[in-house]
Amino acid sequence: MNSSNIYFGLMSGTSIDAVDAVAIRFNTNGFELINSHSEPIPQDLKQQILDLCSPPKDSVQLLGETNHRLGKLYTKTSLSLISKAQLNISQVAAIGCHGQTIRHCADSSSNSPYSIQIGDPNILAAETGIPVVADFRRKDMAYGGQGAPLVPAFHQYAFADDQVNRVIVNVGGISNISILPINGPCGGFDTGPGNMLMDLWSQIHIGTSYDHNGDWAANGETHQELLQNLKNCEFFSQPAPKSTGRELFNHQWLNAQLTGFSELAPQDIQATLISLTAETICDAILNLEIAIDEVYVCGGGAYNNELMTKLSKDLPRVKTTKSLGIAADLVEGCAFAWLAKQRLDHQYGNLLEVTGAKRQTVLGGLYLP
Repeated sequence: MNSSNIYFGLMSGTSIDAVDAVAIRFNTNGFELINSHSEPIPQDLKQQILDLCSPPKDSVQLLGETNHRLGKLYTKTSLSLISKAQLNISQVAAIGCHGQTIRHCADSSSNSPYSIQIGDPNILAAETGIPVVADFRRKDMAYGGQGAPLVPAFHQYAFADDQVNRVIVNVGGISNISILPINGPCGGFDTGPGNMLMDLWSQIHIGTSYDHNGDWAANGETHQELLQNLKNCEFFSQPAPKSTGRELFNHQWLNAQLTGFSELAPQDIQATLISLTAETICDAILNLEIAIDEVYVCGGGAYNNELMTKLSKDLPRVKTTKSLGIAADLVEGCAFAWLAKQRLDHQYGNLLEVTGAKRQTVLGGLYLP
């Protein structure tokens, strides 16, 4: 096995906008970022992924084709990063590839919980010549866990401080928090929608893939009755461990919640959706059993000025993870590079307090070139 300490991390999240890749080097003091690359997901491929997320549009043929195309896209992204970072293939120990989630049904009340990520790691390994670690969630689920969120273990490794109680907020399509206390175990869970519903509403009404800086939402007014209607969703009151995704918070769910609010202007609904994301994050943090000293935000939501303003009103010392040394949009990629290293080092990758698994375990399958 390669003895290099350079690992790649690939992440394509619930927002389905791009494949983000990082190259990092681990050393005795932690790690350093070498370079990064982002490869946009073509619109037709994004639509295939969305169709796979939306029964009855999904099919075995569509699954196979999309799995193959994503494997090719992950390969293109990785080779671009190798070139950009001026590395040789032999210098990269492994690629940690999260894959694209198309279905996450991890409810412990289900008799058959499952989570499916696609993007063929065999293609990625064969065409880059680099070992690939993928399929991170299912081992945790085999031990009774939710398989998500997986980033809190990395947040603990990279961001914990023995002088302050910190929370890391990851706002992607879905939002989740990692609780890093001075004393006691790391915790974490999904809090609900992040950018997903806001992006959807922007695509429908202003024809953009997202609401840049939250500017459109800032021009609207939060409708309190609708906001409360949205917050009445059972997920928000469920205890941790918990995780969610597009299976719950989707177009159909939003349309159902908007029944009776047809008179609202689209920008007021967008303002209400950003308040939903902000308030459910704040509620989750303020209801913790410990007082939080600092909050750091990562993911695409960290670049939404309106969302950051709303979070700052109710939470202490809100900054982005750039203040801790990692740009907000690179944290998840770094997490899966770290998880790949954990796999090759035969070290645990899950946290029982986060996923609810019965035991810690090594995560991910190894795919050799």
